[in-house]
Amino acid sequence: MAGIVIKRLSEQEKKEMNIPERPAGSGSWSVWECEPSVFNWHYDDEEHAFVYQGKVKVKTQSEEVEIKAGDYVIFPKDLNCTWTVQEKIKKVYKFV
Repeated sequence: MAGIVIKRLSEQEKKEMNIPERPAGSGSWSVWECEPSVFNWHYDDEEHAFVYQGKVKVKTQSEEVEIKAGDYVIFPKDLNCTWTVQEKIKKVYKFV
């Protein structure tokens, strides 16, 4: 299974992907936010997300990554992980 992919996108790439300028649902993107907490999560489908605010650590069996504001993240299908939300997170996401 592939790991979590984290990228920094250019303004042009964000525009081409129709990522909203502010965290608001639009088109195929939905908004999600969470206060500091720890929880387990499973991805039934591949998720693409853009983070506007916050910082989290996501731990899988094979890696631990830090995700923060400005990151574009791809979570692979069938991923099991533990989220540790360190600072309130706000993101848009969609399943592909």
